[in-house]
Amino acid sequence: MATHRVLVTSVFLRPGGEVDRRLRDEGFEPLIGGRRTEEELIALLQGVSGAIVAGDPFTARVMQAAPQLRVISRTGVGYDAVDVKAATARGIIVCNTPGVNRHAVAEWAFALMLACARKMHANLAEVRRGGWNRHEGMDLAGKTLGIVGLGTIGKEVAQRARAFEMRILAHDVQVDQVFAEANGVTYVPLETLLRESDFVSLHLFLNERSRHLVNAERLALMKPTAFLINTARGGIVDTVALVAAVRAGRLAGAGLDVAEIEPLEAGSPLRELDSVLLSPHVGGVTTDARKNSGATAAENLIRALRGERPLAVVNPEVLA
Repeated sequence: MATHRVLVTSVFLRPGGEVDRRLRDEGFEPLIGGRRTEEELIALLQGVSGAIVAGDPFTARVMQAAPQLRVISRTGVGYDAVDVKAATARGIIVCNTPGVNRHAVAEWAFALMLACARKMHANLAEVRRGGWNRHEGMDLAGKTLGIVGLGTIGKEVAQRARAFEMRILAHDVQVDQVFAEANGVTYVPLETLLRESDFVSLHLFLNERSRHLVNAERLALMKPTAFLINTARGGIVDTVALVAAVRAGRLAGAGLDVAEIEPLEAGSPLRELDSVLLSPHVGGVTTDARKNSGATAAENLIRALRGERPLAVVNPEVLA
């Protein structure tokens, strides 16, 4: 008889897969489906001890309706869809998987940066439609990259930028001077970073402090030739302000892998801007990253339900 029922909503984790087999080997009963709404979660979480989830809305209301829930394990780094305060109040452990997709996201951030710099979208589209006009871009070498959030992924981006011979600025509430000195990174205030950077890449969590951190006032500090790269969370950028800045020529463009509302609305003005490159939140979507993410999320959940300390806990005070 299964000792625990476990809900799995991350779409890349499927019946018969490694995570499914790992949970069954532990004697658990996996309930594997896709991403869920708040109402669907309330119905599915009855009698469930743990959940391996993506961006599902684990609100206070959802958790209140799931009295047996003991652990929420994210297959990713961000946990803005989980009400951590409510989880902590109910003694629910919240876990995430920091670092498992750091290479994938850093590579995608750099891909977007390169695409913006070399006007890749315009050049590829030119040939596809039968033309041969060449759209002139710029080198990355010698340009300044500003990294907002020099955490695990931000550091991976910095190391790649160093190989491209870029000047690297960073802004973060926590300073890792050892890494900075070893990799040619200079910490500066956010306003300085925005004024001096040719590319600004965002790598921070979405929370009350970071929501709309990049607003109209801060976008106005950037060079009109600069590009904004966002592979973190859409809510960090004020979309209305970004659209206005690009339309007015106050910003050269952007490379966005995330949106304030996902999926991006069909009528979003972002879709109308040729200098804004859009991708469907695929920064961490590689075979390697997903394999690592699923395995780590499962390990976190298993350890929590065994009464052991998970690999990564967002609210460690619950363990005390």
